[in-house]
Amino acid sequence: MSTEILRPITDQDELAEFCDALSKHEFICVDTEFHRETTYWPELCLIQAAAPGVEGLIDPLAEDLDIGVFLNLIAEESRVKVFHAARQDIEIFNRLIGYPPGPIFDSQIAAMALGFGDSISYDNLIQRVISVKVDKSSQFTDWTRRPLSDKQLTYALGDVTHLRDAYLIMREQLIEKERMNWVRDEMEHLEDPALYDTSAENAWQRLKIRKPREDYAAVLAAVAGWRETRAKDLDKPRRRVLKDDAIYEIAEQKPRDANAYDRLRAVPKGFIKSRHAEGLIEAVNAAIDAPKDFAPPLPVRKHNAQTPAGAPELLKVLLKYVCEEADVVPRLIANAADIERIARGETEGIAAFTGWRNDLFGAKAKGLLSGALAISFEDGQVRLFETKG
Repeated sequence: MSTEILRPITDQDELAEFCDALSKHEFICVDTEFHRETTYWPELCLIQAAAPGVEGLIDPLAEDLDIGVFLNLIAEESRVKVFHAARQDIEIFNRLIGYPPGPIFDSQIAAMALGFGDSISYDNLIQRVISVKVDKSSQFTDWTRRPLSDKQLTYALGDVTHLRDAYLIMREQLIEKERMNWVRDEMEHLEDPALYDTSAENAWQRLKIRKPREDYAAVLAAVAGWRETRAKDLDKPRRRVLKDDAIYEIAEQKPRDANAYDRLRAVPKGFIKSRHAEGLIEAVNAAIDAPKDFAPPLPVRKHNAQTPAGAPELLKVLLKYVCEEADVVPRLIANAADIERIARGETEGIAAFTGWRNDLFGAKAKGLLSGALAISFEDGQVRLFETKG
């Protein structure tokens, strides 16, 4: 599609033609501009898409424009959908399509497998991969207003045309390093519908159960579910209905009436009598009275073995060493919580002991903890070697 006249697609026939051109390619780069500061559901304001030799903008706010043909296109599993920091974009399409539009390639995750850094920004990635400086001045403009300016449109289209060029280079580098399977493992998480679940019954999973007691967990789950439903009904962000800290305090204090709510520190004074709080007292009292009916499954308490002194530090040195050798970001292999668990001798449910991560780090971590491997420091460099015996 020519970009000589840069304007969003607002005509149904033009959209069909654009989607037909995109459909001829094995991958599509996709980005969105949306507004969600004051609403529960993000308001989709613009869709950007590009493939080799074709790029364009779609205006989902255009009167009488049905974007279903585009949604059908990206829902097809025959082509890769390329995003950067994909989760929020996929959340939008998950709602519109009914499931995440896989297979997905997230350039931010792929960048970790290429050693570009942890959670690298789009502009830094583009600068590093294709040496293009991105003008970010339009990033936080109002995308709901029409008409969109030429500067906004140029910025928006660049998000997918630059990504298209970067993806081709990154894909080649991943293939050369035999790391495409590494990023596929990570993308599977983004393609899991459970990641985008907004059901009231599972809303508690967005919070941490700080106290593994049935009575506490029951109230926490009840309030989380109430908030999810209320936020949808009011079309307000969850935090605008009730903040997480207030949910934790309600779960701990278990207030039964308006006076008790007004004594809580994290709940705004007078909130319980406002329209936002409709049904909250009833939801909490029901959970207090019948905790078994509301409490989610609680984690089985395990006796944590004592962490050997210095073990986490040695494992961090090992992780840094193998990641520098392989030119990969450490977080792609193990996070701080994983290191603590490994230091205690745990292996179950830790990704570092599966697949390529085990080859790169997990097996060596076991060897280090068992004494089969050792670390030395020579001339400011780390050296890993097998021990005798």
